[in-house]
Amino acid sequence: MAIFTLSEALEAGVHFGHVTRRWNPKMAKYIYGKREGIHVIDLTKTIEEAEKAKEFLQNLVRMGGKILF
Repeated sequence: MAIFTLSEALEAGVHFGHVTRRWNPKMAKYIYGKREGIHVIDLTKTIEEAEKAKEFLQNLVRMGGKILF
């Protein structure tokens, strides 16, 4: 089960990125497009990567690791 759904991410505004002139080229694979001078983040990839992060943290805790926030 995903951490959040596509519609929840849209409602929360997760898809809004930085202004296009302040972007980092390393993030190109996560950018869906641009609109009115703002990058639009690819929410499908965002959800996939959030799921990977969740799994990593779950495994870390299972192995007795600690997480600091």
